[in-house]
Amino acid sequence: MTDTAAGTAAELDGGTVEVVRNHLVSVAEQMRRTLVRTAFNPVIYEVLDFGISVYDVHRRLMAEAAGITSFIGANDYALPKLLEHVPAERIGPGDVLLLNYPYWNSAHAYDAMLMMPVFAPASARTEPSAYLAVRAHWMDLGAKDPAYVLDSTDVHQEGLLFPGTRIVKGGVVDEEVVDLIRFNSRLPEQTIGDFHAQYAALRVGERELTAVWERFGLDVVEACVQRVMEHGEQAARRAVAALPDGVWTAEDWLDDDGITEEPLLMKVTVTIDGDQMTVDYNGGSGEVLGPVNVPFGSTESMAKTAFKAITTPDEPSNAGHYACLTVLADPGTLFHATYPSATFTLWTTTVAFELFHKAVAPALRELSASSGSDEPGFMALGRDSRTGRDFVISNNEGVGWGGSAAHDGANAQMNPSQSVVRNTPIEVLELRSTLFHERLELIEDSAGAGTHRGGVGLERRIRWLEDGEMLSMKKKTTTNPWALAGGHEPMTNRMTVFPGTPEERDVRMRRVSMRTGEVFVNRSAGGGGWGDPLSRDPLAVVDDVLDGYVSPAQARDVYGVLVAEDGGWSPTPARSAATPTPTEPPVTTP
Repeated sequence: MTDTAAGTAAELDGGTVEVVRNHLVSVAEQMRRTLVRTAFNPVIYEVLDFGISVYDVHRRLMAEAAGITSFIGANDYALPKLLEHVPAERIGPGDVLLLNYPYWNSAHAYDAMLMMPVFAPASARTEPSAYLAVRAHWMDLGAKDPAYVLDSTDVHQEGLLFPGTRIVKGGVVDEEVVDLIRFNSRLPEQTIGDFHAQYAALRVGERELTAVWERFGLDVVEACVQRVMEHGEQAARRAVAALPDGVWTAEDWLDDDGITEEPLLMKVTVTIDGDQMTVDYNGGSGEVLGPVNVPFGSTESMAKTAFKAITTPDEPSNAGHYACLTVLADPGTLFHATYPSATFTLWTTTVAFELFHKAVAPALRELSASSGSDEPGFMALGRDSRTGRDFVISNNEGVGWGGSAAHDGANAQMNPSQSVVRNTPIEVLELRSTLFHERLELIEDSAGAGTHRGGVGLERRIRWLEDGEMLSMKKKTTTNPWALAGGHEPMTNRMTVFPGTPEERDVRMRRVSMRTGEVFVNRSAGGGGWGDPLSRDPLAVVDDVLDGYVSPAQARDVYGVLVAEDGGWSPTPARSAATPTPTEPPVTTP
């Protein structure tokens, strides 16, 4: 902060700080709207697979726009790495740099980050006064396989790599770099179109941030940002200090690395000491041959997201919120990938996201059981004879959220690691591909039973109208999501191909060639239960049976409730033995 800004900071009133903060959030939001409205790829404009960040002169997060939460933290890590490679003094007005080198970019090679510096008008600075970052998933950058890489063993099998390449110079797009992308992509129209959408978002952000500086003055804006970050740090430290001190550890399993079928141990240790928290991902698997290794920036982002949810969940995010958080993972381990290890399959962080919650759940009663432990979607690719074009399309599937001490889990929602990400509407899936939906329904008995049950998962049955390939996208199929406080584990994720034929089988995260008329069935996990099922309100069990969430057999055998056809109920001997007689009459008719 300059001397002028320091003096200004002392004179600031809370109203000005809040107005400026909201203006900065609006800058990010307008970038978001521009990206959604101009993107070519439904993974961006429907699923919202992107992250948008605004940074100050010190490369600290000032504001963000809602997308995949982990992408925001990934930008936090990637920006300093990019500027180490291309120093700020070598970047000029109107330049845009492209970064997708996984170990710096904190994601796989198809999550392309564009960064634009912003120079304040009439400022004596020769370097940028702010930086804008827009990260989004591109559909193809020439990896060894179309759509998604499930079995790479080296980063150079995973697509064209850019370490901070100047793709726009002084406001002019470098068509030679664009041609390099075009001729290395199986889907050049979508990929180049999404680049231009991201560039448009950056230009909008530059215009709107400049307008904020012009309205309030650079010194005032920077003083307000400093005040906001100080408040964010104070709020986070207060929240951590209010938690019990201690050390907690949790473990879980990833299906495999995509090459072998050996399960991989994931482990986290959370330490709270006063107003400091340390999240340590050491102790599990080392780096593996397949593409499930996690760039450290992605690990850091995963921990930030879980940390934010239990400290300052209602405040717009800024760098101050993470000042009291330390994230550890030794290089060469599953959660700190090193060159040239394969990193394409990012599902490791999705499955591991809830490990943090599992570890600290004994100390935080309000936390829920596991919410499906995965994002069990699918991808499809082929050629559509109606258009004569190749297609690649994807869908994230909703899972049941975990039950908690306060309530049941929600049904068929995106995994909490995905933030505001959405599934792809059936209309879009069928318009943009050769898939036909035969059924989409909630799955009875898929939730973990409990005093508060988990939410239920989804079953989606799809038939191919023309030949194509299906990619099953899930890494939690061989072990169940976890429950809490005596609740029951739910049904886990499952993908069945060729159902009802001699070739019927379940697959993990695998690629399957399919022909016209052949079918696949995707089933997503329910949420874990919280508490003893025999303590669940029997009227809630009756409602669950009537709604189709729980079968009469499960109501009887697990919850100890015999549900009559007229909606009445009576307890089984097991429930009667577990529940004091005065609290439950033998028969109740709603």
